[in-house]
Amino acid sequence: MADFRHIVRVANTDLKGEQRLVISLQKIKGVGFTFAAAICHAAGVDKQTRTGELSDAEQQRLDEVVRGPEAHGIPTWMLNRRKDPETGEDKHFILGDIAYSLEGDKKREGRIRSYKGVRYPLGLPVRGQRTRSNFRPNKGKVTLKKKVNVIRK
Repeated sequence: MADFRHIVRVANTDLKGEQRLVISLQKIKGVGFTFAAAICHAAGVDKQTRTGELSDAEQQRLDEVVRGPEAHGIPTWMLNRRKDPETGEDKHFILGDIAYSLEGDKKREGRIRSYKGVRYPLGLPVRGQRTRSNFRPNKGKVTLKKKVNVIRK
C-alpha cells in the first residue's frame, strides 16, 4: 500500500486511484465499458485491480494501448472512426480529436450540400426525426412581454 497513488495519469487524463481500472478508464473521452475491458485485456492488466495499484510499466502499457489500439490487437469493429473519409484507415479517436473530427465532418457535409449538411447550421434534426413538436429547444419556456412598473407620485 506504500506505492498507492490517488491520481493516475493515462492518455492526458487524471484517473481516480480508488476506482477499479475498467471503471476509471471510462473517464477518458472516447473509451466506453467494452473498449475499456478490451484495453485491459490487450495490455495484460487485470481489469478489477484498483487504478492506484498499477505499476509504472502497467501504466505505460495502458497508455500505449489507449493511444494506438489497432496496433495491439483490438478488432477494428471496436474502433470509433472506421474508414476515415480523408485517409480510408480505421482509427480510434480520444479526447479532443473526437470533437475536432466531428466538426470537420459537419463542415464537409455542409460543403457538399448534403441533407445533413444543410440541416446542421439551421439547428434542425438531421437523422429523420419528426419536427412537429419534439426538436424545439424552448419547449418549457413561455415568452411573455416584460412588465414595466409605473412609478406614481
